[in-house]
Amino acid sequence: MKSISLLGATGSIGIQTLDVIEAHPEHFVLTALSFGKNVDKGIEIIRKFKPALVAVSSKEDAVKLRTLFGNEVSFVYGQEGLIEVALHPSVDVVVNAVMGSVGLHPTLQAIAAGKQIALANKETLVTAGHLVMEAARAHNVAVLPVDSEHSAIFQCLNGERSEDVERLILTASGGSFREYTRPQLEGVTVEQALNHPNWSMGAKITIDSATMMNKGLEVIEAHWLFQMPYEKIDVVLHKESIIHSMVEYVDGSTIAHLGNPDMRVPIQYALTYPDRLHIPRAKKLNLWEYGQLHFAKMDYDRFTCLKLAYEAGKRGGTMTTVLNAANEAAVQLFLEGKISFLAIEAFIEKALETHDLIERPSLEEITKVDEETRRYVQSLLS
Repeated sequence: MKSISLLGATGSIGIQTLDVIEAHPEHFVLTALSFGKNVDKGIEIIRKFKPALVAVSSKEDAVKLRTLFGNEVSFVYGQEGLIEVALHPSVDVVVNAVMGSVGLHPTLQAIAAGKQIALANKETLVTAGHLVMEAARAHNVAVLPVDSEHSAIFQCLNGERSEDVERLILTASGGSFREYTRPQLEGVTVEQALNHPNWSMGAKITIDSATMMNKGLEVIEAHWLFQMPYEKIDVVLHKESIIHSMVEYVDGSTIAHLGNPDMRVPIQYALTYPDRLHIPRAKKLNLWEYGQLHFAKMDYDRFTCLKLAYEAGKRGGTMTTVLNAANEAAVQLFLEGKISFLAIEAFIEKALETHDLIERPSLEEITKVDEETRRYVQSLLS
């Protein structure tokens, strides 16, 4: 029986993690969780799973929930509360499914406490990959990927030697605007951007998919997870999302991971590794139902955010912190209707151009750069 702490329980990944836990009560128990503003959904989850500890965003919500649940559950709040959930003494695995760089501190603390990490939060590695992976090695802690692309690569690498890898190949659906030319992107709406053709995800990650920043963050994440230089990480457009990613080896062999789009598969594998369990109601992959799979070479001029991510990753240091913070801030402005879709990449590029690189930043320096970048992006509105 594995005891699970789930950060971000009401988000898309969080809900599907709960599906996995519920499907296998003999293998998993949900001991602690966190959620943000979706209090109604959080209450529903608490009643169903009966965790011992819950973290919420605000003190007001914590007080309200204490009144509702009494002594049945302990409630904490804010960043300290999130860390407390990650550090619960009986927890074996911390599933980091929060959105944004808020997941960094709890992950580092959980690693230091010897907790296994199931990582769905790209921003943790993008913002401070060197710190996270150094800590994981120092404490002998496994950081297992939950993203479908990284889980696919992880599985394609099983049993192979890293020196035999020629390149990692991440697949990209292309997002909501994959058929659009750059002129057609002028004036696209938030509603259009949120209409992803293959996946049901939260608003921020769906916008990232439309700009292709999501894939850029995944490239940086793959660099850290698999200790692979950027020159050996490629991206290919694959609109069906059936091949989740591939690994090419020096002898010309390419191993691909295939499956219907279902995030429960990589979530469950991160919880059960190296074992596998049946997933109830999972749709089997019948390739004849698709007939054809389509691929296209990546156009980095069309998808500017992906190009910016590669450039920031290769420069390293705080450049990836700026990339992530600027993107989060710009995407929020787009969702609020304050900037256009194409302004997202323009704001990110300006933030990168004005930043003075710190090559080996400390956690304090990363936090400061993150805050400064968000303020800078806000200032561009005026």
